[in-house]
Amino acid sequence: MRTVKAAVIGAGFIGPAHVEALRRLGFVEVVAIVDSDKPRLEQKAAALAIPRAYDDYRKVLDDREIEVVHNCSPNNLHFEINQAILEAGKHCVSEKPLATNSKESRALVALAEKTGKVNAVNFNYRFYPLSQQARAMCDAGDVGEVYAVHGSYLQDWLYLETDYSWRLDPKISGESCCVADIGSHWCDLVQFITGRTITEVLGDLQTTRKTRKRPKATVEAFAGKLLTPADFEEVKISTDDYANVLIRLDNGARGVFTVSQLSAGRKNRLYYEIDGSKCALSGDLERPNELWVGYREKANEVMIKDPSLLKEAARPYAHYPGGHPEGYPDGPKNLFRNAYSKVLGDPAALPFPTFADGHRAVAIVDAVLASSRSRQWTKVSY
Repeated sequence: MRTVKAAVIGAGFIGPAHVEALRRLGFVEVVAIVDSDKPRLEQKAAALAIPRAYDDYRKVLDDREIEVVHNCSPNNLHFEINQAILEAGKHCVSEKPLATNSKESRALVALAEKTGKVNAVNFNYRFYPLSQQARAMCDAGDVGEVYAVHGSYLQDWLYLETDYSWRLDPKISGESCCVADIGSHWCDLVQFITGRTITEVLGDLQTTRKTRKRPKATVEAFAGKLLTPADFEEVKISTDDYANVLIRLDNGARGVFTVSQLSAGRKNRLYYEIDGSKCALSGDLERPNELWVGYREKANEVMIKDPSLLKEAARPYAHYPGGHPEGYPDGPKNLFRNAYSKVLGDPAALPFPTFADGHRAVAIVDAVLASSRSRQWTKVSY
């Protein structure tokens, strides 16, 4: 197997996570990292031992050695950079959202089809071993007809009035914060597991903290300093930090999910339940090595991740024996393995979420936003 050379755009939280996952594959060499914040760029390039550090993503596109580019930039740059990557003749792995609106994401799908380049979106929660097991059970008919889906995705990183991020700025993140950021993950995962499609939504979005205290300088500038009230400025907030969304699926099933980024004590709790005619499935991804199976006529089960117990389709996603936990860092690694196998031309490459999946997530968010404004059920326009 030959070595594939890659670059990562974005040196914040998720960019280095991509680097770590890629290196675990063994056949990918990350040769460049990009960030417009030069101090952070230099620090991350040195810490990650990446030889090339660029402050302009266009320099990566001119680098002939690089075959694959990972776009981990802020949301408002996703469309521009994803488009430029494909037009430069390189394969593209994008963070979600694929773009900040469905018009742009639809255009990216068309461009990806035209170029023929490998394109992927990092919906990493699909690639937990037990997410794959849940999908395999649905595919095998073990769950039966899907009656209903419900759940939530809860975090607390926006709990305090001094909690602030670029994700709250619609000029950078897009019109939605909470639904677009974590609601898109929930919708993608539930659709992936069930094989069903969300067709209509009724959204109720809320901006709980209508003003927040934003640091006057970057977090790095305040390093080692105890912040005082004088270090903040009050800003108005218009993006959602909480939402409830009713959904309808293409088979007539109903569902509902809650997303919140101000639920104290909930760090990253994606929870789903799928109610079928033969059994129910439930997963809490803060406990990623357990899958609950519920029955009416016999005792319920809790399946512990163990490759020997998984269905054949799910086994390639479990790399360690039972009792050896696998979780968040393993999702991107599994996704990237599948995408890079496609880059290498492997006819047996396993599936991964493409720009088409990324567009579907953006279309759902657009519909939720429209529904919240109109206070009516809204069809998802794919």
